[in-house]
Amino acid sequence: MSHPTTTLGQDTTPDQGIALDARGIRFAGGPRLVLCASLFYFRLPREQWRARLAQVRASGYTCVDVYLPWNFHETAPGRWSFEGRRDVAAFLDLAQEEGLYVIARPGPYICSEWDGGALPAWLGLDPQLRVRQHEPRFLDRVTAWFDQALPLLAERQYPANGPVIMVQLENELDFFDCEDRTGYLTALRDQAVRHGITVPLIACSGQGDLEGATGDVPGVVPACNFYPDDDSPHIEPEVRRYAELLAERDLPLLITETNRRHRTLRRLLASGASLIAPYLQSSGWNFGYTPSAGNWGRPGNFMSHGYDFGGYVSSTGTERPEYAEAQLLARVIDTLGPRLALATPTVPHTPFTTDFPTSSSPSALRLDGGGLLLAVPHLGTRTGTGMGTGTGTGAGAGTAVVNGVPVAVAADSCPLMLVDVPLGPWSHEGTLTLSSADLVAAGEGLLVFSSEVPVTVVVGDTRVEIPAPEAGAPGRATAEGLTLVALTPADAVRLRATDRDGTVHLEAPAPVRPAPAPARPAPAPVEVRRARRRVDTTAPERAAGRHELPPTLESLGVYRGRGTYRTTTDLTGVDELLLVGAADIVDLSVAGRARPTIAGFGATRRIDVRDATGSVDIEAVVEIWGHANFDDARLPALRLGALRGLGTLWTVRETTDVSALWSVHGHWAGRPAPLRELGGWSSTRVGVPVTYTREIRSDTAAALHLKGVVEPVRMTLTDGEQPTTAHNAETTRTVHAEDPWIPLPAGTHRISITLPHHPSGGGLRAELLTLDPVTDWTCTAQDDDQLTAFATEATPGQEVRLPLALAPGEEAWLDLGLPPSHDGLLLRPDGTQIRVTGWAGGECVGRVWTGDRPDFSGGDADVLWIPPGWSGLTLLVRGAAGPKAAELRVLRLESAD
Repeated sequence: MSHPTTTLGQDTTPDQGIALDARGIRFAGGPRLVLCASLFYFRLPREQWRARLAQVRASGYTCVDVYLPWNFHETAPGRWSFEGRRDVAAFLDLAQEEGLYVIARPGPYICSEWDGGALPAWLGLDPQLRVRQHEPRFLDRVTAWFDQALPLLAERQYPANGPVIMVQLENELDFFDCEDRTGYLTALRDQAVRHGITVPLIACSGQGDLEGATGDVPGVVPACNFYPDDDSPHIEPEVRRYAELLAERDLPLLITETNRRHRTLRRLLASGASLIAPYLQSSGWNFGYTPSAGNWGRPGNFMSHGYDFGGYVSSTGTERPEYAEAQLLARVIDTLGPRLALATPTVPHTPFTTDFPTSSSPSALRLDGGGLLLAVPHLGTRTGTGMGTGTGTGAGAGTAVVNGVPVAVAADSCPLMLVDVPLGPWSHEGTLTLSSADLVAAGEGLLVFSSEVPVTVVVGDTRVEIPAPEAGAPGRATAEGLTLVALTPADAVRLRATDRDGTVHLEAPAPVRPAPAPARPAPAPVEVRRARRRVDTTAPERAAGRHELPPTLESLGVYRGRGTYRTTTDLTGVDELLLVGAADIVDLSVAGRARPTIAGFGATRRIDVRDATGSVDIEAVVEIWGHANFDDARLPALRLGALRGLGTLWTVRETTDVSALWSVHGHWAGRPAPLRELGGWSSTRVGVPVTYTREIRSDTAAALHLKGVVEPVRMTLTDGEQPTTAHNAETTRTVHAEDPWIPLPAGTHRISITLPHHPSGGGLRAELLTLDPVTDWTCTAQDDDQLTAFATEATPGQEVRLPLALAPGEEAWLDLGLPPSHDGLLLRPDGTQIRVTGWAGGECVGRVWTGDRPDFSGGDADVLWIPPGWSGLTLLVRGAAGPKAAELRVLRLESAD
């Protein structure tokens, strides 16, 4: 006779606040280990919020973390918006309705590969304002933002009125050169307290510097972000170290960002994490002009319209294989409940060997009430060779020996084995001495495991082997009065209920041996070769005045969008121009001839103009792709808070080689200082710094170009002919290979360059360019609101057929009709040297650049997504100068199903 069916995964309704201590997170309903998925309202259509939240909850995760981007809500100074897709309060309310907790991250800086890291672009217009510092001007602006955002969070705090269980202040401050971390975080904390935030305040460290992230401010809980190599054998000891450091403060290990792979997440869990929040499990989109520019690694990356790093849900909402892995891990966590939530990390003393690659120092948890949870990662692949097969089945399976018992471990897995666990909570007086597979359900007289390979279970002294289960055909055994059941992972995630006799009830029972269903072919892309080209090909421009030197776009009121700079200048006797500080995308035309598109993020560029002479027109269209979301000192426009625009354009009047006659200081060089060529001193002290010094004079503004820079070098500039005195100023800067230029005002300068001695290096050369500025600029502006208004209004047009050839700088506005689609459509422009911006549903969807272009990061950089219900697609297609002619060949429409 079967016992009554027990429904799995029931939750309690909390009625008290959140408490943190060294053993974990305590909710009103008891302690819980929290799985949290990133889900960002600002990267999804509002119509999809509920479905995406429900999808996260169905994955077994119980929490979402969500940034609140300051510049998404303050769209211009003092202009606030919390409506439509910006209605964060409605998003938080939906999260509560779907049974999810929320970790809110209002910044003020968020990173998130978002335009400026969410810091408004106009902050950079105040030269006295210093972002992310304990500085009054910046904190005044933060106060205005927090006055808008924090009341929304305070009104929705757990448990009284909403789902917010933690509020994060700042984001990975340990990456940034903040001069007074304690003062800055104290100011943010005090504002949160003033607004009635009572849930824990946290601050995450991006590279393990807990003090650097929190300033050691009382009341601000350190959290950690880990992004290890998933195949590294050394993850566990690093994570355990932070669990121990935090336990010394009577705090749990909160992992607020990490990789998305559940094999790795299991290793983090076993190493002591109480909160595990893989970043971007549920992907989204960078609409409009919101992507960042210049992210990580090699400078100059653009973030794509698609925002997807391979999480368990794609940008279009498709569930990937990791989604089922999430459900499986969630079942293990639910089954062990408070015993796991209150567990403490340890290095297992259980004898443990494997014949497959595994952790260099495996982790285990001492479960509350006794016993261990042991993580056994198999770091091999399913198709690997040279791995033991042992008792396992399937390619790459191996054998672990735990307490002298050989057990099978599937390749590319990390089973959470139980050792010496009392079975009293499941109404059995015995002990689970060992189980080799995930425990996904337990009840009176019954244990249910999940595995791809045979399962070894030892109850007391009785050892049994459960054959590897098959789909719809569980493996079964009995031991010491217990019924033991093994399910495939696919069946385990569909487990709805169990009976004591081992009968399992699945959400959608499958045949015992189902015939493989034929794969449904994806709908073939539709090639669009006709469009309506607008007769009016020029969007309205706003006059932005005449200026001696090119102003920044932000000073013209363009925070997202583009501007045009025009002037006429005399190029008689000029062979080249020098462009300094241009960002982000510059289409430059000199004397009617388009030059290759520039996307150098402020790197100084030489422009050959030998084909132009006399009085010529110069025009530059400058588009903001996005503001830097990370502080990268290698290029000017990649500094956090850097502004956008044309920069400064100079005519080069003379070029002089100044590589010789540098005096040498360092090693054994004495007095008088030897004179050598730059980098030409020789000694046996390899790697020891040597300083080269000389005076350089120019009657006009100039630029010193260091040719051959590989590693960064330090340069000190002293105005005047003598060493530093009270009457002259000294500045020091680092010169990088990405921009090896030093601007010099007119006058005499003493220049010192320090670099490590490198006898096998190529050596440095130096040249001095004397310059005259190009002046008298007329500017016009087009912000994103203007462009959107033009794109969405009805205008006359005529049908054209693709391919469409465009001259560099020529633009075409195209209107397309779209077929209906349940999940939206992906538009893939096929062409060369074109940039395509799309609008639908009254909003800018995103941008695509085909042909010769910079590096892109994120998701698919070649598509635009048109959400379902967003009607009226309009494209702005612009030809760019490059190695090939600009041409839009065809537009491919794909289903996003």
